[in-house]
Amino acid sequence: MIEQLASRRAYAHVYPPHYKTLAYPHSRSPSAHRIGLHHIVLPPILRYHCTMSRESKAERYRRMHGEYSILCSIYKNPASALTFRNPFELLIATMMSAQTTDVQVNKVTPELFSRYPTPESLADAPVQDVEQIIRTIGFYHTKAQRAIIIANELVQRFNSEVPHTMEELTTLPGVGRKTANVVLGNAFNLPGFPVDTHVIRVTKRLHWRSDWRSAKSDPIRIEKEVTAAFPPQEWKDLSHRLINFGRDTCHARKPECLICPLRETCPSFGLYI
Repeated sequence: MIEQLASRRAYAHVYPPHYKTLAYPHSRSPSAHRIGLHHIVLPPILRYHCTMSRESKAERYRRMHGEYSILCSIYKNPASALTFRNPFELLIATMMSAQTTDVQVNKVTPELFSRYPTPESLADAPVQDVEQIIRTIGFYHTKAQRAIIIANELVQRFNSEVPHTMEELTTLPGVGRKTANVVLGNAFNLPGFPVDTHVIRVTKRLHWRSDWRSAKSDPIRIEKEVTAAFPPQEWKDLSHRLINFGRDTCHARKPECLICPLRETCPSFGLYI
């Protein structure tokens, strides 16, 4: 990490030259001397980051809670980006949000639920009508069919009510752990930690999980490992804040590291500058 940062001179324009130098007498390779790694200038942020490899689990938990407290101060009252009035609407809207944005889903659900406001009405809806209403979102053919099937399942198996357990929710077509956690947390105020692409990316860059080096991420493992560090009543808001932070600052391609509120302790700070 030091070689990457020093060779790219990423911080020459950010930090003034009065920081004390930090010597690395063990860096004796020709390449290290050529770029000055045996005696380079590191700002306090980078001195902290150089010790990350020695971080214990207890230290990681303390850092996680410190970083989360900063996110809490920024996102004081986080909420779902999806518009809904009841568990049924949230269930259908969340299912439709796969492979598309919440903004796009919010544009089609008002008309959908004004015409088909209950599981009974949606279960009897012609699939062509539903497709026409949601045609602007991705995979609308499949999602229209799935919405009607879910509505039928609710009517036939759950007395037209949305179930409020993970086990029951995930028996519905097209409903996985992420959708179930969204419904549990936001519709029923039960512990739920949805793991979406933002959560996967942010927890990887922050090293909030032990598999951050892995190219493939397991959402179930991420859910289990991250939630172990926080009380269940915090899981819903924890997910919302990580998602909001991923959307606002820790972008997939060009994260805004220089203005990131977590830059003081983020292990990945500077790698994307």
